Amino acid sequence: MDKENEDKNAARQEIRAVYTDGTIRVYQAYTKEIAEQAVHLGTFGSRFKMERMSWIKPSFLWMMYRCGWATKVGQERVLAIDIKRSAFDYIVNNAVVSSFQQSKGISYEEWQKQIKQSDIRCQWDPERDIWENPLNYRSIQLGLRGKALYQYVNDWIVEIEDITEYVKKLDEKKRNGEDILEELPKEKIYYIGKEDN
Repeated sequence: MDKENEDKNAARQEIRAVYTDGTIRVYQAYTKEIAEQAVHLGTFGSRFKMERMSWIKPSFLWMMYRCGWATKVGQERVLAIDIKRSAFDYIVNNAVVSSFQQSKGISYEEWQKQIKQSDIRCQWDPERDIWENPLNYRSIQLGLRGKALYQYVNDWIVEIEDITEYVKKLDEKKRNGEDILEELPKEKIYYIGKEDN
Protein backbone atom coordinates (compact mmCIF):
# COMPACT_ATOMS: atom_id res chain seq x y z
CA MET A 1 0.00 0.00 0.00
CA ASP A 2 1.42 3.39 -0.94
CA LYS A 3 1.56 6.39 1.37
CA GLU A 4 -1.37 8.19 -0.29
CA ASN A 5 -3.69 5.21 0.25
CA GLU A 6 -2.42 4.76 3.82
CA ASP A 7 -3.21 8.40 4.56
CA LYS A 8 -6.71 7.98 3.13
CA ASN A 9 -7.28 4.96 5.34
CA ALA A 10 -5.90 6.76 8.39
CA ALA A 11 -8.36 9.62 7.84
CA ARG A 12 -11.23 7.17 8.19
CA GLN A 13 -10.02 5.70 11.48
CA GLU A 14 -12.37 6.42 14.37
CA ILE A 15 -12.74 5.08 17.87
CA ARG A 16 -16.43 4.98 18.72
CA ALA A 17 -17.51 3.74 22.11
CA VAL A 18 -19.83 3.98 25.06
CA TYR A 19 -17.95 5.79 27.82
CA THR A 20 -18.29 7.82 31.01
CA ASP A 21 -15.91 10.18 32.80
CA GLY A 22 -14.00 7.23 34.22
CA THR A 23 -14.66 4.18 32.04
CA ILE A 24 -14.94 3.05 28.44
CA ARG A 25 -16.80 -0.05 27.27
CA VAL A 26 -15.16 -2.80 25.23
CA TYR A 27 -16.60 -6.11 24.06
CA GLN A 28 -15.40 -9.68 24.00
CA ALA A 29 -17.12 -12.99 23.24
CA TYR A 30 -16.35 -16.33 24.88
CA THR A 31 -17.71 -19.73 25.78
CA LYS A 32 -20.39 -20.04 28.43
CA GLU A 33 -17.85 -21.33 30.98
CA ILE A 34 -15.40 -18.44 30.57
CA ALA A 35 -18.17 -15.83 30.50
CA GLU A 36 -20.02 -17.08 33.57
CA GLN A 37 -16.83 -17.24 35.60
CA ALA A 38 -15.86 -13.72 34.50
CA VAL A 39 -19.25 -12.26 35.46
CA HIS A 40 -19.12 -14.05 38.83
CA LEU A 41 -15.59 -12.85 39.62
CA GLY A 42 -15.81 -9.40 38.05
CA THR A 43 -12.73 -10.29 36.01
CA PHE A 44 -11.39 -13.29 34.13
CA GLY A 45 -10.61 -16.44 36.08
CA SER A 46 -8.88 -19.79 35.67
CA ARG A 47 -10.80 -20.76 32.52
CA PHE A 48 -9.38 -17.74 30.69
CA LYS A 49 -6.16 -18.40 28.77
CA MET A 50 -3.57 -15.87 29.89
CA GLU A 51 -0.93 -17.22 27.49
CA ARG A 52 -2.90 -16.17 24.38
CA MET A 53 -3.43 -12.73 22.90
CA SER A 54 -6.85 -11.39 23.84
CA TRP A 55 -8.63 -8.84 21.61
CA ILE A 56 -10.90 -6.09 22.90
CA LYS A 57 -13.26 -4.08 20.70
CA PRO A 58 -15.04 -0.82 21.63
CA SER A 59 -17.40 -1.11 18.62
CA PHE A 60 -20.56 -3.10 19.35
CA LEU A 61 -21.33 -3.79 15.68
CA TRP A 62 -17.78 -4.91 14.96
CA MET A 63 -18.12 -7.35 17.86
CA MET A 64 -21.41 -8.56 16.37
CA TYR A 65 -19.69 -9.09 13.03
CA ARG A 66 -16.89 -11.03 14.73
CA CYS A 67 -19.10 -13.28 16.86
CA GLY A 68 -22.04 -13.60 14.45
CA TRP A 69 -24.43 -12.08 16.97
CA ALA A 70 -23.40 -14.70 19.58
CA THR A 71 -23.77 -17.68 17.22
CA LYS A 72 -20.15 -18.63 16.43
CA VAL A 73 -18.57 -21.58 18.23
CA GLY A 74 -16.60 -20.41 21.25
CA GLN A 75 -18.20 -16.96 21.08
CA GLU A 76 -21.71 -17.78 22.28
CA ARG A 77 -21.61 -15.33 25.19
CA VAL A 78 -20.99 -11.63 24.65
CA LEU A 79 -19.48 -9.58 27.46
CA ALA A 80 -19.62 -5.81 27.84
CA ILE A 81 -16.54 -4.87 29.82
CA ASP A 82 -16.07 -1.43 31.35
CA ILE A 83 -12.40 -0.62 31.81
CA LYS A 84 -10.62 2.45 33.14
CA ARG A 85 -10.30 5.18 30.54
CA SER A 86 -6.73 5.80 31.65
CA ALA A 87 -5.99 2.15 30.87
CA PHE A 88 -7.64 2.31 27.45
CA ASP A 89 -5.67 5.45 26.59
CA TYR A 90 -2.48 3.69 27.68
CA ILE A 91 -3.33 0.67 25.52
CA VAL A 92 -3.92 2.78 22.40
CA ASN A 93 -0.85 4.95 22.97
CA ASN A 94 1.40 1.90 23.36
CA ALA A 95 -0.05 -0.29 20.61
CA VAL A 96 1.95 -1.45 17.61
CA VAL A 97 -0.02 -1.77 14.38
CA SER A 98 -0.41 -5.38 13.24
CA SER A 99 0.57 -4.69 9.63
CA PHE A 100 3.60 -2.79 8.39
CA GLN A 101 2.97 0.76 7.13
CA GLN A 102 5.72 2.74 5.45
CA SER A 103 4.09 6.04 6.39
CA LYS A 104 4.86 5.40 10.08
CA GLY A 105 8.47 6.40 9.38
CA ILE A 106 10.18 3.20 10.50
CA SER A 107 11.76 0.37 8.54
CA TYR A 108 10.20 -3.07 8.17
CA GLU A 109 12.93 -4.46 10.44
CA GLU A 110 12.18 -1.87 13.13
CA TRP A 111 8.47 -2.66 12.92
CA GLN A 112 9.17 -6.38 13.25
CA LYS A 113 11.24 -5.69 16.35
CA GLN A 114 8.42 -3.61 17.85
CA ILE A 115 5.91 -6.38 17.12
CA LYS A 116 8.07 -8.95 18.92
CA GLN A 117 8.68 -6.72 21.92
CA SER A 118 5.24 -5.17 22.37
CA ASP A 119 2.47 -6.66 24.50
CA ILE A 120 -0.14 -4.57 22.67
CA ARG A 121 -1.32 -4.82 19.05
CA CYS A 122 -3.67 -2.58 17.12
CA GLN A 123 -5.79 -3.29 14.04
CA TRP A 124 -8.08 -0.93 12.14
CA ASP A 125 -10.82 -2.88 10.39
CA PRO A 126 -13.80 -1.65 8.36
CA GLU A 127 -16.72 -0.88 10.67
CA ARG A 128 -19.89 -2.84 9.93
CA ASP A 129 -23.57 -2.05 9.71
CA ILE A 130 -26.24 -4.25 11.32
CA TRP A 131 -26.13 -6.59 8.30
CA GLU A 132 -22.32 -6.92 8.59
CA ASN A 133 -21.66 -4.86 5.46
CA PRO A 134 -18.44 -2.79 5.61
CA LEU A 135 -18.79 0.97 6.19
CA ASN A 136 -16.51 3.78 4.99
CA TYR A 137 -14.54 4.16 8.22
CA ARG A 138 -12.39 1.85 10.29
CA SER A 139 -12.84 0.77 13.89
CA ILE A 140 -10.11 -0.21 16.27
CA GLN A 141 -9.50 -3.53 17.92
CA LEU A 142 -6.68 -4.04 20.39
CA GLY A 143 -4.77 -7.20 21.22
CA LEU A 144 -3.30 -7.73 24.67
CA ARG A 145 -0.77 -10.29 25.84
CA GLY A 146 1.88 -10.72 28.52
CA LYS A 147 2.13 -7.86 31.01
CA ALA A 148 -0.64 -5.86 29.32
CA LEU A 149 -3.07 -8.77 29.56
CA TYR A 150 -2.13 -9.31 33.20
CA GLN A 151 -2.88 -5.64 33.94
CA TYR A 152 -6.15 -5.86 32.02
CA VAL A 153 -7.34 -8.83 34.06
CA ASN A 154 -6.02 -7.66 37.44
CA ASP A 155 -6.15 -3.84 37.38
CA TRP A 156 -8.03 -2.34 34.45
CA ILE A 157 -11.46 -4.01 34.48
CA VAL A 158 -14.12 -2.13 36.44
CA GLU A 159 -17.22 -4.17 35.60
CA ILE A 160 -18.31 -7.09 33.40
CA GLU A 161 -21.84 -7.65 32.15
CA ASP A 162 -23.15 -10.56 30.10
CA ILE A 163 -25.25 -8.97 27.33
CA THR A 164 -25.94 -12.14 25.36
CA GLU A 165 -29.74 -12.01 25.77
CA TYR A 166 -29.77 -8.39 24.60
CA VAL A 167 -27.70 -9.40 21.57
CA LYS A 168 -30.00 -12.31 20.70
CA LYS A 169 -33.13 -10.18 21.00
CA LEU A 170 -31.64 -7.55 18.70
CA ASP A 171 -30.64 -10.21 16.19
CA GLU A 172 -34.12 -11.73 16.22
CA LYS A 173 -35.74 -8.33 15.67
CA LYS A 174 -33.28 -7.57 12.87
CA ARG A 175 -34.03 -10.85 11.11
CA ASN A 176 -37.76 -10.15 11.47
CA GLY A 177 -37.33 -6.88 9.61
CA GLU A 178 -37.66 -4.58 12.63
CA ASP A 179 -35.62 -1.39 12.94
CA ILE A 180 -33.10 -1.88 15.75
CA LEU A 181 -30.93 1.23 15.23
CA GLU A 182 -32.43 3.08 18.20
CA GLU A 183 -31.79 0.07 20.45
CA LEU A 184 -28.07 -0.16 19.69
CA PRO A 185 -25.54 1.14 22.25
CA LYS A 186 -25.16 4.92 21.98
CA GLU A 187 -21.55 5.13 20.85
CA LYS A 188 -19.77 8.44 20.38
CA ILE A 189 -16.40 9.29 18.89
CA TYR A 190 -13.72 8.90 21.56
CA TYR A 191 -10.56 10.99 21.61
CA ILE A 192 -7.56 9.61 23.47
CA GLY A 193 -6.57 11.64 26.50
CA LYS A 194 -9.35 14.20 26.16
CA GLU A 195 -11.24 14.46 29.41
CA ASP A 196 -14.43 16.12 28.19
CA ASN A 197 -14.72 14.11 24.90
